[in-house]
This record gives sequence, structure tokens and C-alpha cells, in this order.
Amino acid sequence: MDKLKVISVFGTRPEAIKMAPLVKKLEEHTESVVCVTAQHRQMLDQVLDIFGISPKYDLDIMKEGQTLSGITSAVTNGLCGIFEKEKPDLCLVHGDTTTTFAAALASFYSHVKVGHVEAGLRTYDKEQPYPEEMNRQLVGRLADLHFSPTKAARENLLGEHTPRESIFVTGNTAIDCIKNTVRKDYVFGEKTLNNLDFSRKIIAMTAHRRENLGEPLENICRAARRIVDEHADAELVYAVHLNPAVQKTVHALLDSHPRIHLVDPLDINDMHNLMSRSFLIFTDSGGIQEEAPSFNVPVLVLRNVTERPEGVAAGTLLLAGVNEDEIYAAASRLFGDKTLYEKMQNAKNPFGDGNASARIVQAVLYSFGRANTRPDDYL
Repeated sequence: MDKLKVISVFGTRPEAIKMAPLVKKLEEHTESVVCVTAQHRQMLDQVLDIFGISPKYDLDIMKEGQTLSGITSAVTNGLCGIFEKEKPDLCLVHGDTTTTFAAALASFYSHVKVGHVEAGLRTYDKEQPYPEEMNRQLVGRLADLHFSPTKAARENLLGEHTPRESIFVTGNTAIDCIKNTVRKDYVFGEKTLNNLDFSRKIIAMTAHRRENLGEPLENICRAARRIVDEHADAELVYAVHLNPAVQKTVHALLDSHPRIHLVDPLDINDMHNLMSRSFLIFTDSGGIQEEAPSFNVPVLVLRNVTERPEGVAAGTLLLAGVNEDEIYAAASRLFGDKTLYEKMQNAKNPFGDGNASARIVQAVLYSFGRANTRPDDYL
């Protein structure tokens, strides 16, 4: 019997990080084809280089001032021709980006089955996060196989009348990466980080979500600065997104502080090793909410809602919102309340055990009749 042909499509740095271990596992058991859209060019290429992934196809769609509709049309048009040529058995997409939605739509138009990695996350508020919430809901309707990271994500899908037999609870592939990135003797590529004293209270920070641009990001930056000003043993490392709107706000409010370090976006090795040595993490990123608990580092989520409520329930995440005073108060609690800090630090990560990619590959093989055993759910 011929090997299954599986095409994996992704286009942004977060997608690439989470798809890389899965692509490597697919290479062992299927005819694996990788197509990148380059929705994010530079940050995507960082990850491809680190994991040694050479895409067969590169749509290279990124343009200055690109729009959501432009990304959707470029990805859809580009992929339909590739599907016609490759005739894959399955297209794997990840999460909730515009690349993900467009790839699933192109698959549907081309009569190619869709597997959705990180399926079932929901806020049920189409504006938060925007456009990700609608992207993942729409992909959920287009997908044939659903690889949910948690039981709660599966329950969301079941509530939407998704067939139970099509859902596999796998854990999150983000956790798979950590086994290969964090080392005690690690030397940072970003030279600034090698000069940090990690015996101090280092805060690792990212904030760049579309819905946080403008006043919310200003509030976030002001709150972060207040915390550093108030605690002489605190230093902040902010990996600043390349979006000009983010850069303008962040540099206006956080430049020229001796204990605030503004650096370019970090590659996955640098970011994981920074997080693993930090005292606290501030973020509006989805992936970091999943990864950080594996490092036993509390996370302050800079959003009003999260599609990862398992982390809040488990005690690994603290939802802080985007109001300056509320963010400041939440961070102050973690600096001042040792009991709360240790409770969050020692909470179990609900998002995975590092074996998600193996479960997904087994689920794919099982679904196409190439394996007799359905993988056990991660619960």
C-alpha cells in the first residue's frame, strides 16, 4: 500500500513552531509535503532554519500593508494549483491564522480532506481575538479530522455537533518543541540576554495582538514600566513584534529605561530559554500561555478573554485584562504574595506531555486505515 501523502500548510512563526515537530514525525510515516505561505516572512524563516525544514512550496505572499482579504485570496489561489498537482490525501493546518482558514477553504474547494491541529479552542466572541476566533470556528466547519489539545477543546467541538469519532485529544504540539530547545548551558543568540543576571526577577514579555493595538498596548506598557520602577530587583525583556504600530507604541513608552531591554523578536531557542529562566511572563500570545507552564513560570495574560481557560482553571495563568491599573495590580500580587506565586509555579501544565505529534500521526494513520489502533486520548 502506498504511503499516505500529507501536505502541511503554515505561514506564520507561531504555526511553524507548533507544526515543526509534527512535520518531523510525519516524515517517518508518510509522504510529507510542506507548503509555506510566508504570511510572516522573516520570523517564519527563523523557525524553518532552526528545525531544518525545507518546504517544497513557498507561496511567498507577504506584502507591505497586506490585508486579511489579500492574504485569503493569495493563499487560496496559490494552494488550489498545488493541490491539483500533488493530489494529497490530507491537508494539515494549524490553529487560527488567516493562512489556516484560507488553506482549509482551498482544501474544501479541491476536495482534499482537512486535518485541524489545535482544534476546538473558543472564546465565542468573534472580536476577541480578531480575526483568529472566526478563523478557527470556520476551519472547524471545514475540517474532517480534529486534533484537540485538551478535553475542554473536544467538548467545545462536541457542542457544535462535530462527530465524536473525528476528534482526537492529543495535547499541544508546542510542548513537543520544548524537549529540543531548552538547555542549561545555552548561549543566547540575542547578545543582550547573555548579560542578564537571572538571579534577579526577570520578566519576559510579548504583546502584539491586533485587538491590543492602540490604547490597550499603551496601558500594557505603562503597567509594565510601573512594575519595573517599583521593584529594584526586576528587569523586563520585551521581544517587540516587527509590526510598526507595535514598535511605535513600545519605544515611545519603554525606551531609555536601564532595566527594560527591548529586543527584536526572538527565535524559538532564545525565547524558550529566556522563559525557562524568568521569574514571570507577561504575554498576549496564545502559544506562550501553553508553553510557559512547562517551565514552572507564572503567566500574566494581557487579554480580556482567553481561549485557553484550562490554564486559568489549573492555576498556571492569571487573566489580567488590558487596563493599566488591573495589570499592575495583578503583577504586584505575584511580586508580593509568595504563596500565590508558588501555587502558580507548581501547577500542572494542562496542555500536553510532549507526545502530541506522535498521537496526531497515529490518528491520521488510523483514520485512513493504515493503523489498527486509535491513539489513546491525552486527558
